[in-house]
Amino acid sequence: MNLRAYDALVSTFTRLYRYQHLGSIVGWDQAAMMPPKGNAARGAALAELEVLMHQTLTDPSLPDLMARAVDEALDAAQAANLREMRRDWRLANLLPARLVEAKSLASSRCEHAWRTQRAENDWPGFLLNFDEVVKLAREEAQCLSQHTGVGRYEALMDKFEPGARSADIDAIFGEVKTWLPGMISQVRDKQAGETLIALQGPFPIAQQRELGLELMALLGFDFSAGRLDLSTHPFCGGVPEDVRITTRYNPDDFMRSLMGIVHETGHARYEQNLPRDGVHLPVGRARSMGIHESQSLSFEMQIGRNPAFLALISPLLKKHLGDQAAFDATNLAGLFSRVKPGFIRVDADELTYPAHIILRYEIERALIDGEIEARDIPALWDEKMMAYVGLDTRGNYKNGCLQDIHWPGGSFGYFPSYTLGAMYAAQYFASIRQTQPDFETRMAAGDLSPLFDWLATHIWSQASRWETRELVQRATGEALNPQHLRRHLAQRYLGA
Repeated sequence: MNLRAYDALVSTFTRLYRYQHLGSIVGWDQAAMMPPKGNAARGAALAELEVLMHQTLTDPSLPDLMARAVDEALDAAQAANLREMRRDWRLANLLPARLVEAKSLASSRCEHAWRTQRAENDWPGFLLNFDEVVKLAREEAQCLSQHTGVGRYEALMDKFEPGARSADIDAIFGEVKTWLPGMISQVRDKQAGETLIALQGPFPIAQQRELGLELMALLGFDFSAGRLDLSTHPFCGGVPEDVRITTRYNPDDFMRSLMGIVHETGHARYEQNLPRDGVHLPVGRARSMGIHESQSLSFEMQIGRNPAFLALISPLLKKHLGDQAAFDATNLAGLFSRVKPGFIRVDADELTYPAHIILRYEIERALIDGEIEARDIPALWDEKMMAYVGLDTRGNYKNGCLQDIHWPGGSFGYFPSYTLGAMYAAQYFASIRQTQPDFETRMAAGDLSPLFDWLATHIWSQASRWETRELVQRATGEALNPQHLRRHLAQRYLGA
């Protein structure tokens, strides 16, 4: 019996997933475990693997198989899978293998050097590698743009957030800029009159790690299918069957590593709960980076900073870090909702966080569209940080434009996903409150199942079955509505 065209495609994309599996684990090792002198060889190996994956997706037999598969009797899930296969195939065929390899080598070289250059506040040294990363990102953007009919920057953004358009992001972020500064000012005025008990450190790293591991268990992380490690920049990597999350520790401030772990555990739970029967296929992967960030921010912001959850984990803090008055539940709620503009995005409070994202979006869009050059970034960063966050970053590259891993790694177009994710998360929890008004009482009692069950039903189990707009519509009853985030922030920080 002849093999169906669809089945032949499944075989090809299963092979591709296995290559991606290897690349993900090797990339995690490069960031978390690899000795420095291994980077050149590792970069070459990863570039070779990228070319192999690109060759798999550009196999000349695929167009005919896809054309034939359309006429075969496919069920709804298979039709969705074919849709996602075609998207991957189309994007890959717009890029020459030469560019794929050059991008991989340049980003590996730049990211590896960045790990040292950031610590040394070395912007000029960073720029030597970064100029090549920008050049190749622009070339990729041009290749994608001229064949898809969208702008160069949004062609890169579409890789992370399918269907997203700059005009929509401009409108969303433009509206946020009309109310966010005023809300930040109101909250800071309100909090200026509040007295909190300060944390008494230091907090030994070994004890912070044990606290983090117990918290991951409470949040449902499957340790038989993943692990926690250290890296320069916290991230979630690996594959659904073997999820790797990382954090970084500061002996003087456990709150950062704690929330970093909660954040990455949200990513991990999504990956660990994707449908196992389709995880090797495009339809079985996470829907988009905005949806992925909605999971991490559901955990970090909606759950992790919720007073009911902080009351639940107060005994865990006392158990691992020592009993002190600052760990009382009411005080913890105040500490974890404190609004204080800071330099570092990943450490930012919930209210000022969108300002950090808007700043990066505006800079990287101008960079890819050729309106500015890489050398112009520090001055523009300084200007926008002062305007949006009220902080002076002149000469402070380490805590300014060198702080993120995304640009040295060539991930232009990713940043909008963070604030889109915060908006999706707020919308999820508005829906959860309608159907489960007692969920906070249950959470304070240690029962997190209502939250996890809702996410499992509406997001995790759906993977990429639906395009993003329909996924959110089915989950919450409406398309993305940014007003949910505004209402959530006003309620949490102003009681409004």
